[in-house]
Amino acid sequence: MTEITKMFDTKALVPAITSIVLMRTITNELVPHELLHFFQSGIHHLFRQFSAQFTIVIEEFQGMARNQVFEAAEIYLGTKATVSADRVKVSKSEDHKKLSFNIDRNEEVSDVFEGVSVKWKLICISVDSSRIRHYDHESSSVAEIRSYEITFHKKHKNKIFDSYLPYVMEVAKKIKQGNVAVKIHSNEYNSWSHEPVKFNHPMSFNTLAIDEKLQREIVNDLDKFVKAKEFYRRTGKAWKRGYLLYGPPGTGKSSLIAAMANYLNYDIYDLDLTDVIDNKCLRQLLLRMSNRSILVIEDIDCTINLQNREKDEEVVDNGSNKMTLSGLLNAVDGLWSCCGEEHIIVFTTNHKERLDPALLRPGRMDKQIHLSYCNFYAFKQLAINYLCISEHELYEKIEQLLGQVEVTPAEIAEELTKDVDATEILQDLIKFLQTKKMIKEEIKNEENYNDEEQELGRENI
Repeated sequence: MTEITKMFDTKALVPAITSIVLMRTITNELVPHELLHFFQSGIHHLFRQFSAQFTIVIEEFQGMARNQVFEAAEIYLGTKATVSADRVKVSKSEDHKKLSFNIDRNEEVSDVFEGVSVKWKLICISVDSSRIRHYDHESSSVAEIRSYEITFHKKHKNKIFDSYLPYVMEVAKKIKQGNVAVKIHSNEYNSWSHEPVKFNHPMSFNTLAIDEKLQREIVNDLDKFVKAKEFYRRTGKAWKRGYLLYGPPGTGKSSLIAAMANYLNYDIYDLDLTDVIDNKCLRQLLLRMSNRSILVIEDIDCTINLQNREKDEEVVDNGSNKMTLSGLLNAVDGLWSCCGEEHIIVFTTNHKERLDPALLRPGRMDKQIHLSYCNFYAFKQLAINYLCISEHELYEKIEQLLGQVEVTPAEIAEELTKDVDATEILQDLIKFLQTKKMIKEEIKNEENYNDEEQELGRENI
């Protein structure tokens, strides 16, 4: 005979169970439902008073808007779902770089924050879809109300409210920013294009062919800018930074911009000044830029005539375009420039000397980057990119020639794209550089000859 049958006589249990069921039936029939509900709620409340657990409910919608805490929780839990959940959902949109994971309905996920154990659960309640407001007119009828529940020991309430939830929000923000594909915007009819193009440029700082020291300096500067939110806020400065990229054509200015955008995961706003009617339209365009973006104005000296105020020139005529240099200066560095955050402004030019000094002062162009001709380090990066080689017996000769001629990375890249053996390509490159050297020497000799002729002419006089 088992322990249970020793403690209880089965025949004696049957009448007892019958009595309990009968009492419950009588209670439900005789006691008013409201009174019974009140009594049950009181008992539940009493148990809660003695319970050590505390629960936070995060609903999906807050009035007409989607709850940002719910969105953050959804993103954050995606990093935990594949580890501790038994059932996960996976998705990917065109705008995202990676797969997104999330827990399925009524699944639980455990997390630990600074030694505090936290349990998340996605609650989904099915309802009549006609009772739910449709926030997205293009979506199908919603048939459930969703919320997250966070359960933890009540003695940790302050840590969860003051530290954990802000931590979840910050982590989710970084994940979201890093997963969204970079887009490039262009201005049309005094507004940004409604459908920006996905920026598929593959350039990165790992493949960018510029001087090694300069590359390291630029990356450090970008890192410092991104982390300097509190510094800009404390000093009362707009959270923006200006770069001037200057140098001969083909030295990698556009490639550097692409590398910056991919490194920071910032959208690019490519501003064509010839399509900007006046200063007001320029200001409106800059106000409509998203945070965490790069404003690019290429060939600033060639697009429209921005009068250099230090030179005695007549007022320039740009036809219907009424934008002025002062309007551009105020837009990038005036009061309106404070209306966005994490903005990088990049101007490019082949002729820095043509620009008004007012455009180049710190605060407008904080960092001026000279992109010059190809050196040996940049060449080695190009060889890795195009030929997939890092060393070769011909490198010593190429390094010697690169120190004697002026050749752009674009010219080197063109030589490396030939569909032949790597050794043949490098041999042809040496011939190309030798030809450049010979032309340079001929020009120098001709200049020296002309100087000597002029000197003899002055002596004869």
